[in-house]
Amino acid sequence: MTNRSLNLDDALYQYLLDVSLRESPLLKRLREETAQLPTARWQIAPEQGQFMALLVQISGARKILEIGTFTGYSALCMAQAMPADGRLICCDLPGDYNAIAERYWHEAGVAERIDLRLAPALETLSALERGGQSESFDLIFIDADKANYRVYLEHALVLVRQGGLILFDNVLWSGRVLEQSPESADTRAIQALNRGLLRDSRIDLSLLPLGDGLTLCRKR
Repeated sequence: MTNRSLNLDDALYQYLLDVSLRESPLLKRLREETAQLPTARWQIAPEQGQFMALLVQISGARKILEIGTFTGYSALCMAQAMPADGRLICCDLPGDYNAIAERYWHEAGVAERIDLRLAPALETLSALERGGQSESFDLIFIDADKANYRVYLEHALVLVRQGGLILFDNVLWSGRVLEQSPESADTRAIQALNRGLLRDSRIDLSLLPLGDGLTLCRKR
């Protein structure tokens, strides 16, 4: 028994995967292909993808927004967990990895549920608001440029419905959140986000030591 979260060494982490991960062969193949890219560090952990899919199922989310999609692993996890008439809007920039995402979405049979919008995310978010989609999303997952996390939060609070979920990835930032005077704008932004969320009366909050840190916010 313990009164704090465990530190997982490699053996215990592997045990966690062995007894809980239900990754499909398609998802595993996507993850392994992504691991060969120079930017492979952008990939979420497989157990995080499975947890996010469970959140979609528990919440009954039918309309989801993802900010930062990369090769599409997290989007695929969520899209497969949605109802057949669900809709997932993905925001990312043009890159070679877009084709990887779309190829796997098609192979999984969920491409029709996913709308990939290739533009700066802030432009897409503003367009959604102008298009009358405020308070219409059930779940929003944010895993993009860290320096804009606080700005993404404000847009997310406009777009997500009351009782909906906002998820932030990388909130432990490989431990760099402990730096006292960080030079990195990304590190400073994540520190500011974490401090701000703790005091934000608009949300309910939990930070999980999952992957690189995953914060769940429920809009009040």
